[in-house]
Amino acid sequence: MPTLPWITPNPATPGTGAVVMASRFEVRSLRDVPRFFLKSLAVWRQLRTAPGALGASLVAQPLKRTFYTLSAWESRDALNAFAGSEPHRSAMTGLRSTMKDATFTFWDTPVERLPIAWPDAHERLAEQRGREAAA
Repeated sequence: MPTLPWITPNPATPGTGAVVMASRFEVRSLRDVPRFFLKSLAVWRQLRTAPGALGASLVAQPLKRTFYTLSAWESRDALNAFAGSEPHRSAMTGLRSTMKDATFTFWDTPVERLPIAWPDAHERLAEQRGREAAA
């Protein structure tokens, strides 16, 4: 599946900051890919109307059993509210047993730097994975 391009659910207020989250998920087997993908699409639909969501993109590499998300939020509270609401909350708990690995990284950026480029997100995720491996 190709990258789902950056969408902008809510306009950003110029001169403000955004909280960015990038994630990498690897499922245990190819049999887990369709389930993860279907739940991801439900969360993607949720994100399109989520309060405080400033932008998002998704990369799926099904043959590698790997999925990446990239999103920007007007605040950490908005991100946490999204994560705690349906269908995201059920997707997180329901997919936990299928996960081989998950990495998350967060940073702040001026809204004028949105959308975030995937190379930047991949670099930050690789750095986070390195920190986790060293711990």
